[in-house]
Amino acid sequence: MSTLETSTAPIPLPADDTETSRTEPTPAFAARWRVLPVVLSAMFMAMFDWFVVNVAASSLQHDLHAGQSALELIVGGYGFAFASALITGGRLGDLFGHRRMFILGMLAFGAASLLCGLAPNSWTLVAFRILQGGTAAMMVPQLLALINTLFPIAERPRAMAAYGATIGLGAVAGQVLGGLLLEANLFGWGWRTVFYINVPIGLAAAALAARWLPRAEARHRTTLDPVGALGISGALALLLVPVTVGRPEGWPLWTWISMAASVPVALLTAGYEAGLGRRGGAPVLDMSMVRRRVFSAGMLIGGGYLTFFAGFMLCLTLLLQDGLGLSPLRAGLAFAPLGLCFAGSSFFLARRVADRIGNRVMVAGVGAGLLGALIVLIVLTCSGREVSVFALVPGMMIVGVGNGLTLPSVIGAVLSSGIPPEQAGMAAGALTTSQQFGNAIGATILGTTFFAVLGPAGGAGDYVNAMRAAALVGLAVLLIALAAAFALPRHTVR
Repeated sequence: MSTLETSTAPIPLPADDTETSRTEPTPAFAARWRVLPVVLSAMFMAMFDWFVVNVAASSLQHDLHAGQSALELIVGGYGFAFASALITGGRLGDLFGHRRMFILGMLAFGAASLLCGLAPNSWTLVAFRILQGGTAAMMVPQLLALINTLFPIAERPRAMAAYGATIGLGAVAGQVLGGLLLEANLFGWGWRTVFYINVPIGLAAAALAARWLPRAEARHRTTLDPVGALGISGALALLLVPVTVGRPEGWPLWTWISMAASVPVALLTAGYEAGLGRRGGAPVLDMSMVRRRVFSAGMLIGGGYLTFFAGFMLCLTLLLQDGLGLSPLRAGLAFAPLGLCFAGSSFFLARRVADRIGNRVMVAGVGAGLLGALIVLIVLTCSGREVSVFALVPGMMIVGVGNGLTLPSVIGAVLSSGIPPEQAGMAAGALTTSQQFGNAIGATILGTTFFAVLGPAGGAGDYVNAMRAAALVGLAVLLIALAAAFALPRHTVR
């Protein structure tokens, strides 16, 4: 096991807009850069499995005779289980150790993926996908908490840049690698291959994490808050389940009742959590942390951008495959420039821009997303009823740059704004929840707009019109995120 080395790094003050003027020794794990790819593999796998099912949808319909509702739940069930359990998963890491929860989460995710691949019918696959999303929520919050505790503040921007690049690579790999796996049809497994591939990756990552991550880790002798865990998960599930299945089911009465019930459940849970914190307890979500300016704005910016991005990706996939007739592999390759720009801007641009303009990098990132969506909208408007894939690529690339600038900057700003180590997992879980909630709600908002304009005819020109309407809604969402980005102080940490 590697030893700990000491480095001098600035310690952020609690105030959101106060710059740091003092330094203290901060322990830095010597093997941190060697273990970083292992830790980031959790986010890669989580994003890969979010997007790969879009590519496999037609195969699932053919092999499992999955109806539209079952297909929506195969895609969305993973998402709402993932989002609903993230805060609890992060808090479990704070209580029982991020190393332990990361390894357990990796093993559980691999086991759930194996069950998905073995599913004999569509509704069994729905159940296993929900289980897979819950296990992803065990491992993903730990990686941000580990970055926050293993890396000194001066090195965190580079680690966060790698984190942002991993999100982009995982999302695009779901489209491109998923198409390749389906076309290769290894061992005749077909769509099951996209789940089986997680098993050896998860086993290898868990083994390397057990070997390389430090065992000496702070533990906090508190108990898990079951009321908060159930309340937060329940409120998110009450909203996300009807959002996921409402459109294919025709928005029956129960979906509206469920969404309405999510509001009082969320308010009651927030009140309970605030009271527990005032009494000196250990809430799943510290409401005083949520009320901080940087934290709340970061959640809104990250969630808002991914609301746009997830819906934008879904609608573009529908346009390319169903409207323009591209195969899943060719459609996935069309997204490759977007993914490369996402990963490249995260790794090479975000940190350098942030060093120069501080938190305003998020303004630049959301602004780039606005510009890219506007270019796509202009192309769709000027092309009439015919559109070329190549004409859409510049706008898609700028959207990728915007995403790559925004997400690492949001996370870096929030986790460097004075979050105490014992709340690192909670903060990571809350941040990732806002992003995954944006993923889930964005696919519904832009997707519902898309299908409403598309209508029953579904000709190529109708798909262009539907994409145009979805792009307009996406622009409105980005404007809200841009307003939140302008509300941030210029610098959080010097």
